[in-house]
Amino acid sequence: MGRVVGANVCLGTGTTQRLGWPAPEEAGGQVELLYDYGPSLLPQGPMTGGMWRYRDLLPLGEGEILYPLPVGGTPLLAPPVLRRETGLEYLFLKDETRGPTGSNKDRATALVLEHALRTGASTVTCASMGNVATSLAVGAAAAGLQAVVFVPVGVNPAKLRLMLLAGAKVLKVREGYEAAFRLSRAAAREYGWIDRNTGVNPMTLEGKKTVAYEIWEQLGRRMPDAVVAPVGDGPTLSALAKGFREIVECGGAQSVPRIIGVQAEGCQPLKLAFERGGIPEHAEPDTIADGIAVGAPVSAASVLRDVRESGGAFVAVPDAQFLAAIKRLAQGAGILAEPAGAAAFAGTLAALSQGLLEPTQTVVALVTGSGLKTPEYLRPAGRAHTVSDQLAEVEGALGLPT
Repeated sequence: MGRVVGANVCLGTGTTQRLGWPAPEEAGGQVELLYDYGPSLLPQGPMTGGMWRYRDLLPLGEGEILYPLPVGGTPLLAPPVLRRETGLEYLFLKDETRGPTGSNKDRATALVLEHALRTGASTVTCASMGNVATSLAVGAAAAGLQAVVFVPVGVNPAKLRLMLLAGAKVLKVREGYEAAFRLSRAAAREYGWIDRNTGVNPMTLEGKKTVAYEIWEQLGRRMPDAVVAPVGDGPTLSALAKGFREIVECGGAQSVPRIIGVQAEGCQPLKLAFERGGIPEHAEPDTIADGIAVGAPVSAASVLRDVRESGGAFVAVPDAQFLAAIKRLAQGAGILAEPAGAAAFAGTLAALSQGLLEPTQTVVALVTGSGLKTPEYLRPAGRAHTVSDQLAEVEGALGLPT
């Protein structure tokens, strides 16, 4: 069993400070747990058990897993059509739309709720643009716990319905996401709730990092050349980087892949800060990609450090390219993605055109959220034909030779 031996915190300057564990509340920044690394922590044999396959690298003690929903073990797809169309011979898509609520947020939720079940907690809270709250609402319902979620008033209506359907207590905050985040954290402290907020509860980072382990195993226990990930608050990217670093620490690889972060053109504080060499300035989000519409990323320092240390980069993508990526993923890979979920594929195309990727490299793009929760962005170009029960009409509608 992996043993937590300490923690790091990445400060606003991008420097890393070593802490003891448990880390003090006043440490600030994104806390990253450290383990007694070694080859024995990397699993062997067939890939079974979902994300719990990596429990030796998670902050879990002995005992059976209590969380009831299956999480992790999502496929790494090699789409022949998209490979041919893009010229990326070794393009892979990590399809995180297969989770219980169709997003990569389910991994973080699972670990937080496993901890809640083991400690006897009854209520868990978060702030969210939509996917985190949906994930927590459904996960808490399955685990017999109460979810209290804080969302901006402009939250996606379909995601709001799912939260309410699962029985969550939903509070819509007039001042927007950042105010919702502060309010959720304050409520957790005041009422003794478990704080599931991304970037501040280290369990969220630990759950999400299992994506990196799966990619490594699914590629035959080798690293890709580059991984492309969407960036809003930032923990998805930082969790990937941490997972890849831990594989190296355990002796499973020599180096980490380059990491390319994708932001919306209408909300790119991290990309601009990376290029200017400073700290992010607050941005007013203007994008359809709600999952990455974060003007003040909570994990900014960690993300900038991780991209820089991996030799990676950032790209910014306009909304029109998100919509185009949704269509291409559906028709070229059979994946239904929302705008933020399609961001990594859109960003892969942008990075390729900018010379940040080479056609012969092994590239993994994360598809992080299902389009079934945002049907308004599933915009097919074709139309359905109404026919009678005659083959002649089928031939006419499809343009088949008679």
